[in-house]
Amino acid sequence: MSEKKPRSTVVSKWAKTKVLVKCKKLLPFIPDTQKFSESTLKKMLELYSMVYVKPEIGTYGKGVIRAELLKPNHFTYQIESTERSFKDYKSFYNSIQNYIQKKRYIIQRGIHLLKYNKRHFDIRVMVQLNPEGKWETTGLIGRVAHPKKIVTNYHSGGTPIDIKPLLAVHISNYEIQKIIHTLNELGESTAKSLHKKYPGLKQIGLDIGFDRTWTPWIIEVNTKPDPYIFNKLADKSMYRKVIRYKKAAAKV
Repeated sequence: MSEKKPRSTVVSKWAKTKVLVKCKKLLPFIPDTQKFSESTLKKMLELYSMVYVKPEIGTYGKGVIRAELLKPNHFTYQIESTERSFKDYKSFYNSIQNYIQKKRYIIQRGIHLLKYNKRHFDIRVMVQLNPEGKWETTGLIGRVAHPKKIVTNYHSGGTPIDIKPLLAVHISNYEIQKIIHTLNELGESTAKSLHKKYPGLKQIGLDIGFDRTWTPWIIEVNTKPDPYIFNKLADKSMYRKVIRYKKAAAKV
């Protein structure tokens, strides 16, 4: 009887977070994340003023809620392009709970992302096992949110963009190179950390956002990242490499 093949994907955001927070190197870059409950939502809003309420299992940014405490007894949340306001916590929470129903959700500290043309952006970092069996960052691409949406995903109306012009709005070429080095290091450290727990993993996609202090935050890790976003770049060399590594890993 053949041994069970280790899984190559991990769908639970909570399971991935539990692994990553154990890594001292990564911990400073992981937003506070908790399981969703009435008391936890209230506590985290009091701590951070803005949080993201996310399905524990989900893709493409679907079902993500941005919840905010704007001032005492003024609560708001946004799902896709719909916004709602409340004057008390109970009705605010009940409305979110009515949307969530019985699905498992997590709450993540909200990061005020930097903007490009008045739209929030983050960076997708593609990390793959190379033909020598070592983790390598193979792709970096910016994702600029739709003006009316809270997520940057391409499938939710986000715009893929080369990271150099994206970052050049804010920083010099020298600083861009330092940021790229940081992204590569964070990506590979994340992959190695997850791979220890889930040895079947062969690729991951990190969504990394920067706040106003240029702290890189690991917003999400996808173990089945869409490689085709890199085909949206004018220069196809990055896309070709991603696909080449993906095909090589599939044969192992």
